[in-house]
This record gives sequence, C-alpha cells and structure tokens, in this order.
Amino acid sequence: MRVALMLETDGPGGAETVVLQLAEELRRRGHDVMPVGPANGCGWLGGEFAARGFTPRTYVLRRPLDWACVTSLTALMQSHRTQVVHSHEFTMAVYGAVAARRAGARHIITMHGGRYYAEAWRRRAALRWAMGHSAATTAVSGATAADLRRTLGVHDEAVRVVPNGIEMPRGERAALRRELNVGEDELLIVAIGNLYPVKGHAVLLRALAELEEQGGAPAWRLAIAGRGEEEQHLRDMAGEAGIASRVHLLGFRSDAPDILAAGDLFVMPSLSEGLPLALVEAMATGLPIIASDVGGIPEVVARDAEAVLVPVASPPALAAAIRSLLADPARRAAIGGAAQRRAYRDFSVGTMANAYESLYRGTTPTPAAPDPTGAHA
Repeated sequence: MRVALMLETDGPGGAETVVLQLAEELRRRGHDVMPVGPANGCGWLGGEFAARGFTPRTYVLRRPLDWACVTSLTALMQSHRTQVVHSHEFTMAVYGAVAARRAGARHIITMHGGRYYAEAWRRRAALRWAMGHSAATTAVSGATAADLRRTLGVHDEAVRVVPNGIEMPRGERAALRRELNVGEDELLIVAIGNLYPVKGHAVLLRALAELEEQGGAPAWRLAIAGRGEEEQHLRDMAGEAGIASRVHLLGFRSDAPDILAAGDLFVMPSLSEGLPLALVEAMATGLPIIASDVGGIPEVVARDAEAVLVPVASPPALAAAIRSLLADPARRAAIGGAAQRRAYRDFSVGTMANAYESLYRGTTPTPAAPDPTGAHA
C-alpha cells in the first residue's frame, strides 16, 4: 500500500518516535511510506526520516483554518497516489480527514493523549467531524480512548485502542556511568522525558530531597534525559535541596538505550500520560520501574508485579517507593524481569504494525487492547 504518515510536530518525543518506527516497520513489510510533517518545526523528525532513506514531505499551516494547506496536502497525496492517510494528533486528524477525502484515500486517526482538542467547542466539533469521516479512530491507551469518548460524546465503538510499540532497545551499561563518573557503590536513577511541568520532574526532585533529609538510603544519582522550559527551575530546585552534585540534567540525548542500560531504577513521575514510549522502553530494558498511577500507565504495567505505582504529585509516596526499591535488589530484579517479559509480549513495533495494517485494509485488528486494570494472563 501507499501510506502517508502525518504528524503536526517534529521535535524529539514519544509520538514522533512511534511514527518513525512505524514507518520503518511498514517499509520492511513492503509498503511505500511518505512521512509528512510541518515545514516550520525544528526539523528533528524530518532529519531522522531522511537519514533512514525516506523522502519526508512538509506542509505549511499559516492559520488555524487554512484552506491552502488542505489544497497542498490533497495535491501531495494525489501525486504520491496515496491509498491510506494515517494522521496523528488533533491538527492532522482534521486536516488529514479533509485532504484524504478529497484525494480518495482511506483515513485513520491516532490520538496519543494530547488534550488540545478539548479546550474549545470548535475543536471538539472539528474532531468529531473528522472521526465521522474517517475509516477508524484509535487511541494509544484505554484511558486516552475513554477521555476521547467522554469529551466528544461519542459511542464506545468510535474509538479503538492500539497501544504504541517500539523497537526493543539494546544499550551499553558502562557508557553513561563512565561519562557521569558513577561509582560502583552508587545506584543510578534514570528518567526520560521532556522537561515540561506535566512530566512531574519537580515532584521527583522533591521526593529525592525528602529522601536525603530522612537519611539512611543507599547512595544514589539521578540522570534525566530531555530538554524543555523547566530546566533552570529544576537546577535551582536541586541546588536549594543540596543535591545538585547528584542530579544530572542531560538535555536532549539520542542514546536512550545506553541511558536505560546504565540505570538501576527508572522513575516516571508524570502528572498526565497516554501510553508513554519511555516507559515501554524501560520495561524492555528490564529496569525496575516506579511510575505515577495516572492515564494509560496502569494499563501498561501490572501494579506491584511489573512496576510500583504511586499517587500523582505525591513526593512522600514517591520517596518511600524509591527508598524501598533502592534497598531491595531482589525485588528490583523481579519487577524488572516481569516488566521486560510484558514489553516483549505486548508492545513490540511488530504488534503495533499488525493492528494498523488491519485498519489500513479495513479488517479487524488482531491484538487486544490492554486491560485497564493492568491484569493479564
């Protein structure tokens, strides 16, 4: 099939990585994939596509309602002889639905958890229209699907769940530990995510400050990979708490597998999530995980068996969980091993591509959605 994959953002992030890996898997299966992204973005995703031998295309969106953009997207699809347009997130869901309809292509929507559409009735109406004029709408988690149904007032069958899948990471443990001069007696806590308030890194620093005040915890370091508006605030927090020498803000990194392999514990303190790619990558690496009990996270990991889940925005609960796992290597190994088995079974890029291929062809996807309770056989 000739498939256009469309996304409204092109910076390094979870949705962008999912689209990139999906494109590679579809190409491996013989499909002709055309990536389409914004012309005025930072260019990261387009560069990654080009480096992998794709020919990325761009669109220009000058205003919220831009008919010229629809016309250019339609022409792009027609020139590519596109059969399936797969649009990710709100803006492309709407523009993709209109352009695909004009170009005679089948349209699929995937929502990754962003709630921009929910803030105004015009956006909600536009997304409802796009869903009604698309072959299928999917969400990356049951929580995201439920939020869509509730916010838009659509029936349950209007949104299917297709969990994100990843290429299973392979990293080198020594690289980051050597770079940061982590001692043999120190346990490295790692987190991966853009430095935005919603990712909850401030909660993590408060928890570590509490841990330090209480004393008695094993020696630790923290490495956070990501960039964003919170960087200076987080540096100031670490300094005020007296833990700056053990907190490493790495900025944007392209070596996520090495970062995960270097870690002894993965923490995701998010305030809101759909199905976070970094969580699945940590699972695949076999890292023990502590994560917020929010959004799609409880669908991805079974509570206490595959991760320790803590209340959202609770530094004391997070500090207690970190202390407990740092002091218990046997439990860390058990949780990490169980999570790794789950990742390989349920969240491979191949499993995700199978589901989307079925939707592209108009057949029923084969993989079942994750159980919202996190329970599984």
